[in-house]
Amino acid sequence: MKKILIIQGHPNKESFVNALAEQYKKGAKEAGNEVDFVHLTDLTFDPVLWGGYKGKQVLEPDLLKMQEKIKWADHLVFTYPNWWGTMPALTKGFIDRTFLPGFAFKHTTDKFPVKLLKGRTASVLVTMDSPNFWYTLFMGAPGHKAIKRTILQFCGLKPVKISTFYSLREASDEKKKKYLNRAASLGQKV
Repeated sequence: MKKILIIQGHPNKESFVNALAEQYKKGAKEAGNEVDFVHLTDLTFDPVLWGGYKGKQVLEPDLLKMQEKIKWADHLVFTYPNWWGTMPALTKGFIDRTFLPGFAFKHTTDKFPVKLLKGRTASVLVTMDSPNFWYTLFMGAPGHKAIKRTILQFCGLKPVKISTFYSLREASDEKKKKYLNRAASLGQKV
């Protein structure tokens, strides 16, 4: 059994991303895992890291609770749509404000920081209107690289598995149902 934290980053709770997250949760619970599910829209926080990492911006109570949930979890799941090649501002702001030095990583006198979230794994479920070939071949999958390499792996989470649900705008109801079943299956296999 794993302790799973699902962080749903679409600002609209009625989105297809939310439906995928709910199916993932259902599959994970059916497999006997303990699951906590958070909608970022339910949290109260300023998404802007005003002083950068040198500032002393006080964390809001909801972000302090989220840091505790992240420490509790064995497996993190981020769900969000791909907007402008990467994640929505709400999701990025959450990461900027929560995955801070001293919590997610620590600077050292060496060239490489210490990864403070080691021992955890992650899944990322991303929807997009673009087809696979366009996002990966022509655009270079910038959002996937950012969440996987420069955020989650940088902080010690490994492995990080990304599941993409492409061409959503053109997807038939049948295809969307397959996507929902795939999300449930991913949750069962954590």
